[in-house]
Amino acid sequence: MKTSRLVRHALQVGLLGFVAWYVRAHWGAYEHVFQDARPDWSWLLGSSFLVLVAYVVLIQTWRQVVVAWGERLSFASATRIWFISNLGKYVPGKVWSIAAMGTLAQEAGVSPVAAVGSSLVVQLVNLVTGFGVFFIVGARAMHIPFAALAAVVVLAASLAAAPWLLPVAVRAINVVTKRGLKVPALPPTAIWWAGAGTALAWMLYGVAFDAFANGISGGSVHGSVGDWTAIFIGPYLLGFIAVFSPGGIGVREVAMAEALQRTGLAIGGMSALLVAASRIWLTVLEIIPGVLFLLVRPLERPVTPSDP
Repeated sequence: MKTSRLVRHALQVGLLGFVAWYVRAHWGAYEHVFQDARPDWSWLLGSSFLVLVAYVVLIQTWRQVVVAWGERLSFASATRIWFISNLGKYVPGKVWSIAAMGTLAQEAGVSPVAAVGSSLVVQLVNLVTGFGVFFIVGARAMHIPFAALAAVVVLAASLAAAPWLLPVAVRAINVVTKRGLKVPALPPTAIWWAGAGTALAWMLYGVAFDAFANGISGGSVHGSVGDWTAIFIGPYLLGFIAVFSPGGIGVREVAMAEALQRTGLAIGGMSALLVAASRIWLTVLEIIPGVLFLLVRPLERPVTPSDP
């Protein structure tokens, strides 16, 4: 018992330590670009509110996927779990968020299969819908070929059919390899909830980034909401899949600068300002809630059936 408590405390301290290291290592790199900034706080507050709404959508989406597995999880518990596990993206490697979400969900009484499975499903579907929204809204501004759009359609169709295709694939593997892999029970509603929720969240992110760009530039930016949505989503996804980049640092900034240059929506000093400011904006909105949840209610031991 004492050993497990020490391990939980060590994990908590380690997670907070990585977050502190990340902020200290990268925050100062952007200070010089804000000297000429003229922010419009009404736009910035509106954009931040939309990001928080997107968070609520993602939290409820994950919670519904857990429920689709036949489990129970309150929205309050799901919110705490989601924000704390989100801190894992600032640790090198991309598995920590999923691992933390699965572990914290088990603490809340969710079965291991539903806890880990729901995390994987939402992450996978989030990637697919993110690329789908990016290709659709950014096709014109980013000069994306039609073949890419066709690939998204095929991928989306495969994902929608995953609840039926995955058991077939596992059975085929068992026949070929003579192994006894367990056939996963993936509820169809889990995929559909995840697809609808993550697609809506990506669109909210895009509208929020359009408002953020107006707030940083004093309302002087041009381009459609779709253009700004693509400029946000594309670099964000590249930063997410860059396995050894904590929080996508570096990868996201280079990709966003290239996207801004390619579309002509911002160049030179304005491009640098948007890239730097967006990094700080999202870092604040992601880190502060998670750290507060972690400090107010530390990690606990998992709930077991024998618990009162």
